[in-house]
Amino acid sequence: MTKIENDEKLLKDFFTANKQEIADNGFSRRVMHRLPNCSNRLARIWNAAVVVAGAVLFIWMGGLEAAWGTIREVFISMINQGTAELDPKSIIIASVVLVFMATRKVASMA
Repeated sequence: MTKIENDEKLLKDFFTANKQEIADNGFSRRVMHRLPNCSNRLARIWNAAVVVAGAVLFIWMGGLEAAWGTIREVFISMINQGTAELDPKSIIIASVVLVFMATRKVASMA
């Protein structure tokens, strides 16, 4: 038996031998009843409203056009830089990965 295993056994034996029960007198139940409800409908409605408002503002203020223009400029500059021989599969895979990571980031913020 190694020293670590021996120490763990000694600690376990000590805590088992010296275990003490403390009277609860309903304390845990009272604390649990005072905790906020995890399924708070108002918070869910508020989150949904903020997400919808953000999406509407993004579209209304030209976010889609700006994003599409940026993507188009990146691809045009790649072609102008002499990277026309890039494999289209690589570009598709990179785009899918970037979209997936962006949606995960947005979802984690909600």
